[in-house]
Amino acid sequence: GALRAIESRADELNLVMSASQTHNLANMRMRCEASLAAFGDIVSFAADHPVRLNGSIATTFGCPFEGKIDEDRVLQIVDAYRELGIQGITLADTTGMANPRQVERLVKRVLQQVPASDLTLHFHNTRGLGLCNVLAAYEAGARRFDAALGGLGGCPFAPGASGNICTEDLVNLCEEVGIHTGIDLPHLLQMSRRLPALLGHELPGQVAKAGRNGDLHPPPAYIATL
Repeated sequence: GALRAIESRADELNLVMSASQTHNLANMRMRCEASLAAFGDIVSFAADHPVRLNGSIATTFGCPFEGKIDEDRVLQIVDAYRELGIQGITLADTTGMANPRQVERLVKRVLQQVPASDLTLHFHNTRGLGLCNVLAAYEAGARRFDAALGGLGGCPFAPGASGNICTEDLVNLCEEVGIHTGIDLPHLLQMSRRLPALLGHELPGQVAKAGRNGDLHPPPAYIATL
């Protein structure tokens, strides 16, 4: 996979291992130790190419098979990635089990080992806390977040898991609370509103349906008669 990506001129390789041994076996069909060994091979191969390496830690905030994940284990994996030479770190709430207080606590701990420019948060909205977790991570010092247009995505090995947090909903949140993104939200909404017809089903994004707060509507005609 790394060879094909580099031949396709990818500028970043994202390597994924679960914090949960059970989830890694289900998702990757190998134990975590084997995943790390394979990552070492990829790091060695990529050293001769101008490509950035990012290591994602799936099920950082909880596993549907093992439950709560020890934060110290997550920090150990962060250390292992960095020792291998993997620059970027992603903490992934693959199964949508994170809560804002948990996120704030762990992000602060990880930022003691990793600069904010190298840390990404990856949230799912499975239990409706995706954007709450973004705000908690931001206030803890995180500045990079994954998202998917329309809220697409999911995890086949997480029972009931929904898609990733929605890009346009995330950008709207940032605009509402004064966080500059440089992203064209109206353009994002135009693209998102085309997705249901392309995919054949509705998507979970909210702002594409409701519009922005500033998108005002004419009052009902009967008001003129009152």
